[in-house]
Amino acid sequence: KESFSKQHCNGKHTHPCVSLCHTAPPTWEIPSLQELEEVLHSAPRSCHHGDEVWPNLYLGDMFMSHDKLGLWQLGITHVLNAAHGKLCCKGSDDFYGTTVKYYGVPANDLPTFDLSPFFYPAAEFIHQALTSGGKVFVHCAVGVSRSAALVLAYLMIHHHLSLLSSVHCVQQKRWIFPNRGFLRQLINLERDLQYKRLNEPK
Repeated sequence: KESFSKQHCNGKHTHPCVSLCHTAPPTWEIPSLQELEEVLHSAPRSCHHGDEVWPNLYLGDMFMSHDKLGLWQLGITHVLNAAHGKLCCKGSDDFYGTTVKYYGVPANDLPTFDLSPFFYPAAEFIHQALTSGGKVFVHCAVGVSRSAALVLAYLMIHHHLSLLSSVHCVQQKRWIFPNRGFLRQLINLERDLQYKRLNEPK
């Protein structure tokens, strides 16, 4: 990770990896599931209840999602709950009131759950929030699998980062480990994005 940081990141940006969205080539080698898991295993296990993993984009857990005062102090304007409807996560429009826009994804943290239909809607919710000057808090129960997968998809879709680059960027701020099924779905997303870029009209 250190060599990656030195090669791709510089201090001119709010987040050390923002520059990547301007330097990524149209295609790159897609990692295998094993390669991805090795990268994820190698990172230090450092997590807070909420971490800013991209400018104005926070990734965290249900504890932080229930702390309305803490979210207000951070200036959070949008909440994306990747464990919507689960007993542990209270999130709803009613819970946050009119000052925070809420989006719920009713995902289960199981390799058999298909999270991919939510990749684009969740990425669009984050994108709209950030481009309108908002701050987004993305969470699930623990903040390392469901919500992390959605944040990775956002970076891939809207910032054209590779899956590995997205993982490295988030890892600099927070330990993540999407389950094996979500990783496969993210690999498929990367294939789809590369295909679209190669077939865009010149």
